[in-house]
Amino acid sequence: MSFVLGVDGCRAGWLALRLDLERPAIEAVVVESWPALPTAETAMVAVDMPVGLAEAGPRDCDIAARQLLPPGRKSSVFPPPRRYMLACPDWRAAQDLGKAREGVGLSKQAWNISAKIRELDEALAPTDQARVREVHPELVFHRLNDWRALPPKRKPEGQAARLALLRQAGLPSIAPWLDRFPRQAAGRDDVIDAAACAYAARRLLSGEAERLPPEPPRDGRGLRMEIWY
Repeated sequence: MSFVLGVDGCRAGWLALRLDLERPAIEAVVVESWPALPTAETAMVAVDMPVGLAEAGPRDCDIAARQLLPPGRKSSVFPPPRRYMLACPDWRAAQDLGKAREGVGLSKQAWNISAKIRELDEALAPTDQARVREVHPELVFHRLNDWRALPPKRKPEGQAARLALLRQAGLPSIAPWLDRFPRQAAGRDDVIDAAACAYAARRLLSGEAERLPPEPPRDGRGLRMEIWY
C-alpha cells in the first residue's frame, strides 16, 4: 500500500489529502461521511479528531499536548466531550450533565465537533488503531518550527508560515488544493491541517512519529487515548 491519508473535519464532512509515497503527489477530496473516505490501498490514516474518549475528566494526551505547545497556542488543544455527553441533544444539556456528574461542563468549541467525534467513535474499534491514529496539526507544525509560536492558523501569515514548514519538510505542494473547495464545504485551514496529518501519517509509517503520552491508557471501549505528531 503506497498511500497515506491525512484527514480533517470540515463543514461539509471530512476533508482528506491522499499522499502517494512513490511519486510523490497529493490529491484532495471532501466526503460527507467517514465510511466514504478513500482508504483503499492506504497504509496509514492520520485524523485531526479525538479517538478514544474519557468517561470522566481530561485525557492525559490533551494535557501533555498543551504542555508542549508555546504560550498563546495552548488553547488549540481543548478537552473533547466525555463519552456520556455524546448522547446529549444539545450543548446546554451536555454542559448541565457534566456539571452534575463531575462539576465540570463542556466548552462550546468541543460541542461543535461532537457530531464528528461521535461518528468517528462509532466507526472505529480498537483493532482499527493499527492504521487510524489521532494527530494534532498544531503539534506537527510547532515541532517543525522548533516549538516557537506560530501566528494563528486562520490568519494569512499563519497559513503562509505553515505552508513553508510543510515545504521544508518535503511534502508535495498543496497549493492547487487550497482554494479548490467552496468555503461552505472546506476552508484553506482545513486543507493545511489535513496536509499536516498526511505528513504525520508518513512519519508514523517510517517510525519517526512521537506519541503523547508514551504509554496511553485505554477508554471504556478499549481505544487508546493518544495523540501522535
